[in-house]
Amino acid sequence: MGSKASILLQDSEIEEIQRETGFSPHQIVRLYSRFIALDKTNNGYLSREDFLRIPELAINPLGDRIVHAFFMEGNEDGVNFREFMRTLASFRPIQEKKTNDLNNREAKLKFAFKMYDLDGDDKISRDELLAVLHMMVGANISEDQLGSIADRTITEADQDGDGMIAFDEFVKVMERVDVEQKMSIRFLN
Repeated sequence: MGSKASILLQDSEIEEIQRETGFSPHQIVRLYSRFIALDKTNNGYLSREDFLRIPELAINPLGDRIVHAFFMEGNEDGVNFREFMRTLASFRPIQEKKTNDLNNREAKLKFAFKMYDLDGDDKISRDELLAVLHMMVGANISEDQLGSIADRTITEADQDGDGMIAFDEFVKVMERVDVEQKMSIRFLN
């Protein structure tokens, strides 16, 4: 017997989402159930407020930035299920021979880069880095220490001397980081 969620999603929609995101039909139906539960207004879209009702996002220091990522496709009013799934695909564990444009090392790095690029100009400035560091550590580290961390990070990453970190510089710095592991949500296995 199918769940309510599987009744509301057509087989053709599930197949399209599977091709686009790499999620299994079972995962798609589970995530659709979660989407429906979060959609408190039953309008087929999630608002920023809907996302912030997720306890893990509400307590995450970068919760606002993560929620913002769901709205990057230009729809400021709400996120439909397809957009929801495309963003979640960035967090699907990478499986050999099952990567796609939404779920590979570069996609994960672009997502991480956007967490720091607050103004969307494709560069991370010292001020942006400081702002994100503030979000992550709050008042636990002094302003001088945070400034020192930001300066050292920019100095190490900035290869062209412009005082900012471009995406290609970010990728270089992240070479030895296992983003595939760190940016994967296990429940999506």
